[in-house]
Amino acid sequence: MALAPKLVIVTRKSALEELVLRFGTRDRARFYIERSSGDYGAYEQAHLAYEQAESGLKAAIPPGIRAQWIDRGFLPTFVFGPGDLVITLGQDGLVVNTAKYLEAQPLIALNPDPARIDGVLLPFTVPQARAVIERAVAGRLTCEEVTMAEARLNDGQYLLAVNDLFIGPKTHGSARYMIRSGEREEIQSSSGVIVSTGAGSTGWFRSILAGAAGVTEGFTEAVDLGSLRTDYRFPWTSKKLAFSVREPFASRTSAATLVFGWVEPGAELRMESLMPSNGVIFSDGIEDDALQFNSGSIASIKASARVLRLVIPG
Repeated sequence: MALAPKLVIVTRKSALEELVLRFGTRDRARFYIERSSGDYGAYEQAHLAYEQAESGLKAAIPPGIRAQWIDRGFLPTFVFGPGDLVITLGQDGLVVNTAKYLEAQPLIALNPDPARIDGVLLPFTVPQARAVIERAVAGRLTCEEVTMAEARLNDGQYLLAVNDLFIGPKTHGSARYMIRSGEREEIQSSSGVIVSTGAGSTGWFRSILAGAAGVTEGFTEAVDLGSLRTDYRFPWTSKKLAFSVREPFASRTSAATLVFGWVEPGAELRMESLMPSNGVIFSDGIEDDALQFNSGSIASIKASARVLRLVIPG
């Protein structure tokens, strides 16, 4: 008789727990927040809501189903089994963190606190957990295959992203690199390049388009680019990626014409670092999850063959 899937439940520390780790005790954390005119009670309420969500999820696990709970800090060293059913209890960022360590395991994303968390990637709440787990164990899953981006260096290192990749300087300096898209190629100096997926089109990509629209409208005083603020989405399942160059600087040695485009399915964006030091590629806004991108490094960026199998209502 085949064993039921094991649940691997990924949690994260609340903001209050992180404050206590930083200051040692709750009293010291309270003193710091209140001295800064912050609302310590809001931290306590959010922490209590998360504790209640954890208790609710524990009660929702059907009898006889194995479950292993891990903090997200253990993700880099945790080995997921091929038959595991993964559950995240946290914000969208926890889904993003977890997805990069999965192969084909389905992921159920639970919103622990709908009153505080919008949860674009969180289709379920804790009261729905029991029914979702039972359907999953019975093999009646409906999954959406969310495209991930991949940056692979010429030395074999690679990095995955659910929302976006950043390629550029580690600090607020300028990045120098060669960029190639299709038959177009140029040397650039900029604040870096953002490569976005469909899942990321509601985040950094949206901000880029809104900023570009505002600057253009303010400079020309005649053009209305309001559609850029509303027509930014593209599907999570789309196999194309969007790239955007931040603050490109045209000079005698750098150009600024190849500043936006699409990495079509099956194609790739190539970038060669011209930075002796401080070049970096990081994913999903996590600067510690990074590859060095210095002189001699060539990155190939495309839609990954790996996808996030996100369980959705079916």
